[in-house]
Amino acid sequence: MRHLIDPMDLSVKEIDDILNLALNIIDDKDKYSEVCKGKKLATLFFEPSTRTRLSFEAAMMELGGNVLGFSSANSSSSTKGESVGDTVKVVSCYADIIAMRHFKEGAPMLATMKSDVPIINAGDGGHNHPTQTLTDLLTIRREKGRLSNLTIGLCGDLMFGRTVHSLIKALSRYEGIKFVLISPDELKIPEYIRTEVIEKNNIPYKEVTSMEDVIGELDILYMTRVQKERFFNEADYIRLKDSYILDNSKLVSAKKDLSILHPLPRVNEIAIEVDDDPRACYFRQALNGKFVRMALIMTLLGLEA
Repeated sequence: MRHLIDPMDLSVKEIDDILNLALNIIDDKDKYSEVCKGKKLATLFFEPSTRTRLSFEAAMMELGGNVLGFSSANSSSSTKGESVGDTVKVVSCYADIIAMRHFKEGAPMLATMKSDVPIINAGDGGHNHPTQTLTDLLTIRREKGRLSNLTIGLCGDLMFGRTVHSLIKALSRYEGIKFVLISPDELKIPEYIRTEVIEKNNIPYKEVTSMEDVIGELDILYMTRVQKERFFNEADYIRLKDSYILDNSKLVSAKKDLSILHPLPRVNEIAIEVDDDPRACYFRQALNGKFVRMALIMTLLGLEA
């Protein structure tokens, strides 16, 4: 039985296989429409979500399966004091696979120790978000035709941004990757990501505070919001929340084939006017999330069309 808690749980070959399967699903949706007939996905979301939860549910339904679960901790027995382990143990009696989001880092890993079915980490605090990473990789591959030899700018909240941490880990295993890390000093990437992932793999990188100074170098610009829910001090959030706002004026010096990604939701870090730019990929990225989750569900359940 396989779980997916961290993007590093998958080998490069396994990632490529999942992406290839997602591309096959895109090309022939009808072929996969009953692959999960009779199977059930449980979505255990102890933290709010729109795209991730609904894309998991849409993915399972488009595979012919069924969905059960809850969308907030308030609607679960955790409000009565039930432990994550007990919740998962019980739910694994009812479902064939579980997608779980939790506000505490490490909670999905704990769930794997109690579950009788595969667990997919749908985001744990500021730690990891591996299915968003698969979404990002599929988007980059569809937009660029490759996952190697790219200069990737990551902008915004790099300290608490679990999507950033997961993406850096995944891309660190591909050749010719260079990272440009754009953030305020207070929101730089955690030291362990810098030392244990980037520097350990001898990946070229630089840290800057100005988006305008580096945007012309980038093949990919990965924007993130400053996450109010991760701050202990609201004054710090208010001071930093508008650090970077991408608008048409900043895109003048960008490459014509730049790809702009964002895990969403956005607040105001990408101006609405950018949505009409062909380089804006974030809504296509959200659609890709459904297809890659379809491929992942099939892979963890050992199913073929």
